Amino acid sequence: MVEPRQRLGEALDSGERRPEVVAGQRDQTGKVGGHDAASVTGMSEISSVTTDLQASVPDVRLSLTRAGVTGVQKAVRVRHEGRETVMAAEIECTVDLAHEQKGVHMSRFPELFEEAIEAVVGGEALHVEALAEHIAQHIVGRQRALRAEARIRARWPVRRTTPVSRLSTQEMVWLVGIAAASAESVRTVVGVEATGINACPCAQGLVRGRAAERLSEAGFEDGEVDRILALVPLATHNQRGRGTLYVGTELQLDANDLVAIVHDSMSAPIYELLKRPDELFVVEHAHLQPRFVEDSVRLSLKGALEALPQLGDGDFLFARQLNYETIHAHDVVAEREGTVGELRRELASGALAGRHTSLADWLAAA
Repeated sequence: MVEPRQRLGEALDSGERRPEVVAGQRDQTGKVGGHDAASVTGMSEISSVTTDLQASVPDVRLSLTRAGVTGVQKAVRVRHEGRETVMAAEIECTVDLAHEQKGVHMSRFPELFEEAIEAVVGGEALHVEALAEHIAQHIVGRQRALRAEARIRARWPVRRTTPVSRLSTQEMVWLVGIAAASAESVRTVVGVEATGINACPCAQGLVRGRAAERLSEAGFEDGEVDRILALVPLATHNQRGRGTLYVGTELQLDANDLVAIVHDSMSAPIYELLKRPDELFVVEHAHLQPRFVEDSVRLSLKGALEALPQLGDGDFLFARQLNYETIHAHDVVAEREGTVGELRRELASGALAGRHTSLADWLAAA
């Protein structure tokens, strides 16, 4: 078999060459080498291709909050539950852009990702938020940016046990790591996205009212009606939901704890594998504690504050609930974000918080 390098040498020896722009002699018609003179690129124009256009001054001198790449697919080696594992990850990385700089070197980002990831592969595997921190700091140094932000989303398998049959099953959740870095400091966020089910309280209230009327018409006393409705799960429409919980802190947290908080914030968890007794449990459980998206967000934040008392007032929490509607053509969503101190004070005092610190604001303090 002929090696590529040998093939290249043979091609050069035989006169086979790559196309080149060469100078020719002008004939009387004003053509050079049989072509119009205008078709020949001058050397000054060729050299301009190598000019660092991104470093030039833009026509509109405005700084940009973020500029970079998104949707980069990589296999990354991370540490979780004391073990190293390879996960398929999606990476986004951006830098700030000064008003006197036209652009960033987009093509360098994938190269820098490779360098940062290879450096980790050569050493100890990191937690996903630590890997994001490593990439952000690497980008700051190599892109000469004042600030860089890296986000990693990786699919992570979670082993679970069905509620009644006690069978082992697996659920895929999203593990999220975010880091914002400057030359002086860095801030990191760890988060999860998990699915569950919410039973709608509003529709269930309507069903309850109609059921009470029918029971009364059938001759049941008021006390009997209330007792019946307390014993029988009431119908409503169900929504599969996706809960998100981010925690910004220097502490190392267990993502399993965050997944449990998200699951507990919804009417019931869902499972990939369910036997009939498990299905009965999930449906009854969901209908016994109907919840709006707003309920899930509040319960997720309250659950995080209770489960993670070691968080400092300057740490950060973000909760989001997206429910996929079944009787409407739209979906519903709710969010809340803020520092741990803001949330604790609001829960303790019952007074409306003066402001909700956003994730962008919290990261910008890096």
